[in-house]
Amino acid sequence: MSSGYLWVKAFHIVFVASWFAGLFYLPRLFVNLAMVPAHSHAERERLLLMARKLQRFSTLLMWPALLLGLWLWLGYGVGRGPGSGWMHAKLALVLVVIGYHHNCRRLLRAFEQFENRRSHRWFRVYNEVSVLAFAAIVVLVVVKPF
Repeated sequence: MSSGYLWVKAFHIVFVASWFAGLFYLPRLFVNLAMVPAHSHAERERLLLMARKLQRFSTLLMWPALLLGLWLWLGYGVGRGPGSGWMHAKLALVLVVIGYHHNCRRLLRAFEQFENRRSHRWFRVYNEVSVLAFAAIVVLVVVKPF
């Protein structure tokens, strides 16, 4: 293993973990937004400001995570060749997570435009999707079950 590979891998892990931290917390803000009483304008605006900033920051973290992962895959051949079924499953989950990330932006827009129709309970369940995806991706990468 070259030291270049290890640096790319280390930074990939840092950016992936940071990106997911945003994906873990943004839907939690949606839970809080869904619970804000109609007359609490200041609370709603404060939560929206936090959600906008977190969404932008998470997007900025997503790009290096994806690019470094692509570098590992194409540049260093990680997950290619025989026994790389785990990588195909991981890439499928990464696409799901990218979709989840973009859906979070759509949900934020609905809150901004007073168009949210979902309950705080729905957002509590939605909040768990990123946790399950993260756990599945880590298991695939570490265990390489197929």
